[in-house]
Amino acid sequence: MLNEFKAFIARGNVMDLAVGVIIGGAFGGIVKSLVEDIIMPIVGAIFGGFDFSNHFLPLSSAVNAPTLAGARAQGAVFAYGNFITVLINFLILAWIIFLMVKGVNALQKQVARKEEKAAEAAPPPADVQLLTEIRDLLARRPAA
Repeated sequence: MLNEFKAFIARGNVMDLAVGVIIGGAFGGIVKSLVEDIIMPIVGAIFGGFDFSNHFLPLSSAVNAPTLAGARAQGAVFAYGNFITVLINFLILAWIIFLMVKGVNALQKQVARKEEKAAEAAPPPADVQLLTEIRDLLARRPAA
């Protein structure tokens, strides 16, 4: 069982996935900061100080705090402002990943086109040329 586990971990796909998860986590932090520290303050300034993060509906009569953190400490809340922020995070992250995949696909198409042109332009190997010449000579030879 230990050998199977070693073989599983040593496979390239597992390591690529691990690297992707680690980079994705770090990238998620960058996007979260972008949304919370740059985009949402601009949206708030446009809408007159509107801050999504502290918008919530109390689900208990005991909740009377003005901030989401305080309200959560007092009881159950419907934190729709936080959800909007997370949704914006997701949309930005999805857009960036879309652009990255689109760029990689375009790069792969360019490489494939260059390889096709190189394959078309390359002369056939010497043995193939020799066999082609022999075939052509035999085809021109009168039938006996």
